[in-house]
Amino acid sequence: MGRELMQAAIRASEDRGVRAVLLTGAGRMFCAGGDLKAFAAQGDALGAHVKELAGMLHLAISRLVRMDAPFVVAVNGAAGGGGMSFVLAADLVLAGESAKFTMAYTRAGLSPDGGSTYFLPRIVGVRRALELAISNRVLSAREAYEWGLVTRVLADGALAAESEALAQDLARGATQAYGAAKRLLHHSFAESLETQMELEAQSIAAQARGRDAREGIAAFIGKRPPNFTGGA
Repeated sequence: MGRELMQAAIRASEDRGVRAVLLTGAGRMFCAGGDLKAFAAQGDALGAHVKELAGMLHLAISRLVRMDAPFVVAVNGAAGGGGMSFVLAADLVLAGESAKFTMAYTRAGLSPDGGSTYFLPRIVGVRRALELAISNRVLSAREAYEWGLVTRVLADGALAAESEALAQDLARGATQAYGAAKRLLHHSFAESLETQMELEAQSIAAQARGRDAREGIAAFIGKRPPNFTGGA
């Protein structure tokens, strides 16, 4: 599955026809992370096996985060380990009321991966990130919302339809502008105010030269819904 996720993420990031990506789970849980029974079967080869799995997971997350199209995660049930990493990396997260969130790694004597140590302290702060990573505290959907891990909590029965509707709505939006906004926000932690404002100036000028900006401005003036193509 790790390899399939990596391949799907690469295809989504390369196909300009993809205007939004929705990731959810099948069955009773979103994703519980690595298969520890399979890990145990690796014996002395476990280090190499885990490094391969982490590499595929990391490439998938990198592509999903860096692509222009919004990345939406719908959490049905438990999200732990690598599943938690997808939650943290997403642009928007919808959760069913019964969803649960936990880092889980150190409970098995492992350290976090999947970019979780990058995103988690940026979302909840270092102190809370340490608590989640060390204690493996399980957060309910409501707690995850209060901590800023979740965008919206929905009734379990409404999760699938609401997340699909959100992805469809985003797919009709200004895809390249979404991507530009994502990059600016991700880079902001490493830049000074003046450098960040220069990056903003360059980015908004680049977007202003594109078809979507012309359409968005014309639609606003004409008091009509915009018809974005997602193109430059």
